[in-house]
Amino acid sequence: MQLRLLRIFLAFAAFACGISVLGVFLSWSAAGEAMRGLGAKPIAYDPMLDYWLRMASGAFALIGAWYLALTIWPRKFAAAIPWFGAFMLAEGCVLLFHGIRLSLPPLPFYGDTAACFVCGGGILCFSRSAKPQGRPNEN
Repeated sequence: MQLRLLRIFLAFAAFACGISVLGVFLSWSAAGEAMRGLGAKPIAYDPMLDYWLRMASGAFALIGAWYLALTIWPRKFAAAIPWFGAFMLAEGCVLLFHGIRLSLPPLPFYGDTAACFVCGGGILCFSRSAKPQGRPNEN
């Protein structure tokens, strides 16, 4: 049961980070519309911002791919799971600090921050369930 709960938290992290892959492929105008839907003001096109959008989206999508690998093969990557839980908690702290600093409105700031804390905490809480079970004859 605990391994199943761990996989649920890992799968959520995989989805939450993996959805960023859209930012790699969306046009600038479509990405701008999506950001406006989340509360951003219109952003004029700037090649460097376009580049950074693709860079950040690609990085988060790759992190999502690692969470997916952890979801599929938790026992194989058991040693990495606590680290990924801790990374998510650290990201939650970054979001909380800067969200407050910037006086951001609740949506999506509260959801993103809560998702990091709940998911990261859940991953850490259940990470031991991924440790391979020893055979009776093994030391």
